[in-house]
Amino acid sequence: MSGVMKLLSKALKNRFDMSDEDARALARIVKNIFNGKKEIEDSSIDKYVRALLYELQKERFVKVRREEYREKNRFLRRYYWYLNMEVIKKEASRMVEEDPGKIYRILPKRAWLSRSKYNGQVSISGGSKNM
Repeated sequence: MSGVMKLLSKALKNRFDMSDEDARALARIVKNIFNGKKEIEDSSIDKYVRALLYELQKERFVKVRREEYREKNRFLRRYYWYLNMEVIKKEASRMVEEDPGKIYRILPKRAWLSRSKYNGQVSISGGSKNM
């Protein structure tokens, strides 16, 4: 994977709290979309790629450049997508603090109920009483 894609993978992992594998896969998709080019023309991509680029634009990982031109006495516009390397580098180098309590928010409530330590018992002054 090229240096840009390694940075993008790390930035995606940091920003979206993704696994390494998912971040690399998404970075690979972006690499394939750009196909080695600095920018891609909006009219050359399908709606699913455009939707992905809009999501990345919300996070400022990509930008859009507009070009106006004249054809047959009409002014037309072309749009080009390109990677925002400044933001990608900044996010990739950001230190992410691990949250030790994260696991408690991820586990469903029923996991806690089915695996509770007392499993239906209530502690009363040092002893336990079945309910």
